[in-house]
Amino acid sequence: MRKIITTTFITLDGVMQAPGGAEEDTTGGFKYGGWQRAFPPDEKLMPILGGFFSIPFELLLGKVTYDIFAGFWPSAKTDQEVAIPFNKTKKYVVSEEAFEPSWNNSVCITGDVVVEIKKLKEEDGPDLWVWGSGNLIQTLLKNHLIDRMHLWIHPITIGKGKKLFGKGTEPENFKLVDSKIGPTGLIFTTYEHAGPLKSLL
Repeated sequence: MRKIITTTFITLDGVMQAPGGAEEDTTGGFKYGGWQRAFPPDEKLMPILGGFFSIPFELLLGKVTYDIFAGFWPSAKTDQEVAIPFNKTKKYVVSEEAFEPSWNNSVCITGDVVVEIKKLKEEDGPDLWVWGSGNLIQTLLKNHLIDRMHLWIHPITIGKGKKLFGKGTEPENFKLVDSKIGPTGLIFTTYEHAGPLKSLL
């Protein structure tokens, strides 16, 4: 069985909406898109990020993130260390409605997506990596389908916006398996699911 691994850029207050650009996701009138750019991974943290692309993986993406990636990576002229593996690997995109993917080697998942994702986990193959995909992550969390979470925590607060742990988050335990702090205050952490949180009352 392969693992589902998420990589998420978040603020101190847990906002994950539109880290990369102003027009990335303006849902709800969000005005702070691109907040990630003020804290790029430095010489201490960049090898971690770079290492993600040097191992076999397949992508599991929500429709919004898929559309952003499909509109950029196939014709990217820079960041080839990301573009080449992203373009080459198989991509599964979760969508409420069926559509014909434009990005090569892409498969649409619709209908009972939880059942379909469980089937993917049971297959032999590389681990499934999730980037961004806020709505998909909520589904994965609710159904206990995430095996490992990489969080890049940025030293800012925004207040409004889509959060990693949104409404309906269940009480859970997580085990910290890695952490590093960069000189700009950017924190990299890795957590694995450690079972439900029992009532302390």
